This record gives sequence, structure tokens and C-alpha cells, in this order.
Amino acid sequence: MVLSDSDRDIITTELGRELTPAEAVLFENLWSEHCAYRSSRPLLQSFTTGDDSSDDEIADNVVIGPGDDAAVVRLPSVDEASETPTYITMGIESHNHPSYVDPYDGAATGVGGIVRDTLSMGAYPIALADSLYFGSFDDERTQYLLDGVVEGIADYGNAIGVPTVAGSAEFHDDYTGNPLVNVACIGLVTDERLVTAEAQSPDNKLVLVGNATGRDGLGGASFASEDLSEDAETEDRPAVQVGDPYTEKRLIEANEEFITADLIQSARDLGAAGLGGASSELVAKGGLGARIDLERVHQREPEMNAMEILLAESQERMCYEVHPDDVDAVGDIATKYDLGHAVIGEIHDGNYVCTFDDEIVVDVPATLLADGAPMNDLSVTTPSIPERSDPPEIDPETAFNTVVSAPNTASKHWIYRQYDHEVGLRTAMRPGDDAAIIDVREAGVGLALSSGAVPAWTACDPYQGARAVALENATNIAVKGATPLAAVDCLNGGNPEKTDVYGGFKDIVEGLADMCHTLSVPVVGGNVSLYNDSVSGPIPPTPTLALVGTTPTLNAPPAALTGDETLLLVGHQSNNLGGSELLAQTDETDPFPVLPSNPATVIDALTRVANHQSTLATHDVSTGGLAVTLAELITPDAGARVTVPNKASLFTETPGRAVIETTDPDAVREIFEDVAPVISLGDTTTDGILTIDIDQESTVSESPAVTTDAATVVEQRRTLQNTLE
Repeated sequence: MVLSDSDRDIITTELGRELTPAEAVLFENLWSEHCAYRSSRPLLQSFTTGDDSSDDEIADNVVIGPGDDAAVVRLPSVDEASETPTYITMGIESHNHPSYVDPYDGAATGVGGIVRDTLSMGAYPIALADSLYFGSFDDERTQYLLDGVVEGIADYGNAIGVPTVAGSAEFHDDYTGNPLVNVACIGLVTDERLVTAEAQSPDNKLVLVGNATGRDGLGGASFASEDLSEDAETEDRPAVQVGDPYTEKRLIEANEEFITADLIQSARDLGAAGLGGASSELVAKGGLGARIDLERVHQREPEMNAMEILLAESQERMCYEVHPDDVDAVGDIATKYDLGHAVIGEIHDGNYVCTFDDEIVVDVPATLLADGAPMNDLSVTTPSIPERSDPPEIDPETAFNTVVSAPNTASKHWIYRQYDHEVGLRTAMRPGDDAAIIDVREAGVGLALSSGAVPAWTACDPYQGARAVALENATNIAVKGATPLAAVDCLNGGNPEKTDVYGGFKDIVEGLADMCHTLSVPVVGGNVSLYNDSVSGPIPPTPTLALVGTTPTLNAPPAALTGDETLLLVGHQSNNLGGSELLAQTDETDPFPVLPSNPATVIDALTRVANHQSTLATHDVSTGGLAVTLAELITPDAGARVTVPNKASLFTETPGRAVIETTDPDAVREIFEDVAPVISLGDTTTDGILTIDIDQESTVSESPAVTTDAATVVEQRRTLQNTLE
């Protein structure tokens, strides 16, 4: 990728001169789609972010919204009179192209980058969530990519001591040439420790702390703004960064000491576009400039030139604004943790200026560099929505076995067992349930976290599918007794210059924004990743959402039955099968399920039921429908005998529904009165056997439609383990 003629004309007209080589590559990267959001920023106005909302209910807890390295949200405290509120930071990162070229380092450095975004707010990272999307699981390259990505996330996260507690893994043919790796991080901070990426004052010093700068990751921002080529694995390898988690761990602890000692005025992680991106964005946000001597940057490779020093995306580096009186103290702490450090320049009122070999190589307004890219005016073609075809002729037991053993519904234990999800001693509900729960004892609350998207839904209907993704994540935390608080998103799409691709991307943005607003969930930050396109075609539009909620208790009902009680299905149901795992096994099409008209009251009712003393188990209905939900609920000691209205009700994936095991079904019906239907499925048992009858015009067939047991289900759901071990 090179700076376009039109962009060059805009810049040279503004400057009144030609660009230097270093300026040209700096603008190329900072005006790229990856950094400037040139195709997506106009669409992002759809989101209710809370930082500028007139809706007090949404805005009340948002401290810092989009635009910084991470968002900051106030946690509701048990002690409302407390004068020291607890904040969380929320951020999400994509490392899609790098993870295709080098799955291990691509995924590992994605973790490192989002953790440093957390550090730059003065926060301490306490949890990670990874949402992963791959091509057909039967493909050998998919298995290679999956293995490398999971190993990269595990090795990096485990080494730095941040637990990976939530996420998702999805398989869809259209990711074959371009997998997605989206990683979210939650941090913990208080008001007096909060730092931003906005430069504060002229004459303060810029101090670079962390690893020495090398040539790895050169042009990573521009690489992420292009379609993947057939030869990307070899040709684009230099654009992938190489991570060092042990340096990152030392950087985490050093950052904590910097903040405790009140030595940092502002901070920025060195990510996309390296030092040039971090330092210019930092001073631009403060309406200031800087003078940087590039030769002062500590380097690990000989004879690096100005362009390489500016744009290298070498990992584990932070740029700090430090008062002159505090420079020595910062250096002492960096030395204590065996971290390289250098005073590379200072902030001033003029342009963003970089020198090398006593020559000025960059001299431009920081705001032009960081914020001056013009937005793209792209054409849109509205995606076609599937029409109903003849209902598939399915044998319920065959369909049940097929869906339960599919890679998308199979147990993800092989993945999350490789992650240390208990380091830090905060994980109250571990991976494998609907949502993780983190103990934020500083605020006296539990923090529920759900993250992911379902590509089959948005491939079927981008707008309604994205609405369903938001509702699904909210349902995940509601059935664990949590109230939705805030979210961040990672919006992934293909090449926006293709009108149909851009139309699908536009629809997922609007659908996600619509449902989040309806649920009163502010979307406080996020990431956009476009040009996820390859020789095999574009990816499905993929709106990953990482959503958090708070709960007053850490003792959430599990997604496992106890036995000898009543089993209920709550929520509105549509028998449409569009986007379902069942239809993925056939050639039929169907419209996406109709979503509830009152999703906010449904989520509130689910939260109340989950916290009711009579509730023994809860599990949402999602991918694979009710069939998979029931299969996941049974254990060797607890089964169920249920009756469902029809075949479609077993496999539709209408979100906003849940199965409840309760000792007091009347209490559940009372909570859901005038909110959503409550259907009696049957009773739980103590034999570990699941029996499903289908009610045909109020007449239950003499023999069950489906009969299975916990041991069989466990083996069926070992698809990933059996293939990859």
C-alpha cells in the first residue's frame, strides 16, 4: 500500500510543500483504514456511547467513552456512600491479518496490545476474553491456525498473569482465507489513578519505556488495511510483530509503580504505526506538538533509518508524558524492572517534529497527521435476505446428534483448558458457562463478562443477526444474575469498496447499535477491522460484542441440572430456522427468527429469575437451539424428560430465551407475567438420561423422538478434542 495521489494532494496543499519520505510513510499508515476508520467512522455515529448521551440511564456510569486507548466505566458499588468509586476499563483489539500469516505471534501480540491499552489508562488488567473465527473445521489449515492461535493466546496470557475467562470459537466456510482473532481486556482503576492519552502540558518530556525497537511489524497498519493475498503467509511475514510476554509482565508491574508514584501525565501504547502513531496521537489529542530525536530511541538492530524507527511495531513499548522533575524516578523504576528507557523528546506548542542525523525528517501539524484523513464516500448495496424454502425433512434424533456434535456447538474445553483462568484469584465462574464472573471485591460486586458473535446469524441477515448478537450476549450475563452495564465492539468486515460487502457491514453496525440502545447498554469503545477479504472471498460481517454486567452475588446458578425439579423454557420463540446450525447441514433457507419486541424487559426478568432463591440452574438458548441447551444441561447425575411443541422448536436459535430449573415454577411465571411466555418442558431426573417428546397436535408420540444420556453427549461434544489431540 502507498499513499494515494488524492491523499498526497490534500496533504501537500495543506503543508504548501512536498512530503519527505518519512512523512509520506507516516501519513500512509496513519491515514490507512486501520488507523483512521475512513470507511467506518461515519457509521459509528449510530452507537449510543454514554459519554455524550442525553439519556441519564445510559450515561450515568460512563467516565470515558470512545477515543482513548480504552474506555472507563464506573461500577455501581454496594456502598453507595463510598467516596472512592471503582472503575473498570474496557478495550477490544483485532489481530486478524497477522494471525493468518503467523497464528502464534499474531494472536499473542494481539493479547499484548490490548493489555497495554489497559495500562495506558493507569489500570491493572484483570481479565481477557478471546473471540475466534475460523474456516471449516475439517480443513487442515483451519486446524493449524486454530492450534497456533490458541497456543499464542495461552502462552502470552498465562505468562503475563492475566486470566482468559470468556470468549467464543466459531467455524464458517467464509473465514477459510481470513480468520478473525478478537481479544477484549478488562482492567481495574480508580479516579485518582486514572490516566488518559491526552498530552497535558508543553515542556513535559516524552519517555519511551520497554523493549528496544527493531524492524518487526513494519507497516503493520497499512498491511491490516489491504485484502490478504494468496502469498500473504510468506510475503507479509515482516509486518507481523513478535511478542515477549516476560517483558510485558515487567512492563505491567513497572506501569503500576509509575501510577502509584504519580509520575505519569499521559500515556499511549505503541501499537499500530509504532512510535509515530502513538506519539503524534498523544500530542494531537492535547492540541499540542512535539519535538522528537529519533536517534535517542533505544534500538536492537543496527543502522535503522528514520522511517523504520518511526513505524516499527515492536512490542512491549509505552510512550509516557513525564514532568521534567520526574524523569529520573521513571528511569529508576524502569531500570528496577530491567526495562529499556529513553527520553526521546518533549512536548511543545508547535508542529509534530522528528529529527534524525541532525536533520528534520518530519514537520507537520499533529492534528493533520492523527485526525486529518478524509472520510470515504462509499456506495452501498442492501444485502438480500433469504426467503423461506420447504421445511427440511428431518428425523429429530438424527438432527439432534448432528447438531450436538457440530464444531460450533461442540465443547470448547480443548481451547480454554490451555488458558490460566484463575490467576489473580478473582474468577468466580470459569469458562464453559454462559458468562464468566469476576470478583471485583473493591466494589463489592461480581462482574459478568460475555463476548462473541454468531457469523451464521449475520450471514443470514446482517441487521437482525447483529441485533441478535447483542441480545444473546445480554442474555448470557442475565441468566447468571447480572444486570448489563456497558459493552465494547469489534466490527469486522470484508473489503468496503465492494458495495454488497459494505452494505452488510453497514447493517451489522446499525443492528448492533439498535439493540444496544434498546437494552440501555452504552457501547463505550471498540475497534474496526475491514479488508478481511482474500482469494476465497469476504468474511461474513462479524460484530463481536464484549458485554459486562454487575451482580451482587458471586453464586450464580450453574448451567447444570440438579434433578427431581421442574424445567421451564422462558422467552419468545420464533420457529424460523434461518442462521441455525441445523440449516447449516442442509441446502434449505429460511428467514432469521423474529426477535422479541420487548428485549429489555425480557433481560430484566431473566436477571430476576436467576437471582431468585428457587432457581437451581439456568442456561440460555443459542447456537444449536434448545436441543444443544438441553444436551449441555444434563450430567451423569441429572437428566430430564421434556416435551416440546414441534420439531422446529428444538432447533430454532431465537435469542433471548433460557431454560430454567426451579423449585417454584409459579414464581418464574409471576416474574414473566406480561413479559414473555413460560412453557413447562417437563421434569428433571436423577438418571442422567435426556428424553425428548414432540407434541404433535397435543398428542405425544408413543416413543420418544430423542433419547440419549450424559456420557453419549459428552463424547459427541468432544469434536475438537478428538480431532486436535
